[in-house]
Amino acid sequence: MGHLRRNILAGNWKLNKTTLEAIDLVNLLKRDLNDINDIDLVVCPPFTALSEVHEILNDSNIALGAQDLYWEDSGAFTGEVSAPLLKDVGVRYVIIGHSERRQFFGETNQTVNNKLKSALKWELTPIVCIGETLQEREANKTFDVIKTQFHESLTGLGKKEIERIVIAYEPVWAIGTGRTATPEQAQEVHKLIRDLLTKAFGQTTNQAVRIQYGGSVKPENIAELMAQDDIDGALVGGASLQHDSFVKIVKNACGLKT
Repeated sequence: MGHLRRNILAGNWKLNKTTLEAIDLVNLLKRDLNDINDIDLVVCPPFTALSEVHEILNDSNIALGAQDLYWEDSGAFTGEVSAPLLKDVGVRYVIIGHSERRQFFGETNQTVNNKLKSALKWELTPIVCIGETLQEREANKTFDVIKTQFHESLTGLGKKEIERIVIAYEPVWAIGTGRTATPEQAQEVHKLIRDLLTKAFGQTTNQAVRIQYGGSVKPENIAELMAQDDIDGALVGGASLQHDSFVKIVKNACGLKT
């Protein structure tokens, strides 16, 4: 018996693409993915391209996501972008707590929790990232790290709110390193997250929440990852920057010929 969750594939462009490059890419994606209806598709360009990309994707089957947000709606926060500003340019999803934000920009489980609450308040769908570093994995601390990130990031939220969240398991040691967690390694942690969801929020909520895998996802490994019971999609980094590789990932994920 398969689950009833709808798979979700999101492309995280990180710090890449001018507005013109972004427009070129999404025009091609829109053309080649317009017949994909059984999976949710999201692209997350840099802030500067969001408005223009929204114009192109507005009537398409590809949703617009942002890579971060600030938890206050407005005010004296130079350089930040808030949920209402994202809503204003057509954003529907937002990545929160990516390991690069944690590693380089001081993001903590507490700031993730603040951002999550703001995203939910403004009816954006948060993609919340959790995952362990290589040192933590080698010290057999993976489960402890995931449990702590899970509980501290989701603190203060009720079942209904949790059911609107997408969780992304991103082993930090596999991001941009070319090393992918084996499908078994990924499934093991996805299963742990499911168990945590059941314990904290009950079986119904656990069944509703989608958990993506992220970390060197490629056309060659997506089908095997998606075949795992508890993997409901992927958060794709580098491979989402090229039109052909992202299209291949989507089609392979859906079992279509490329």
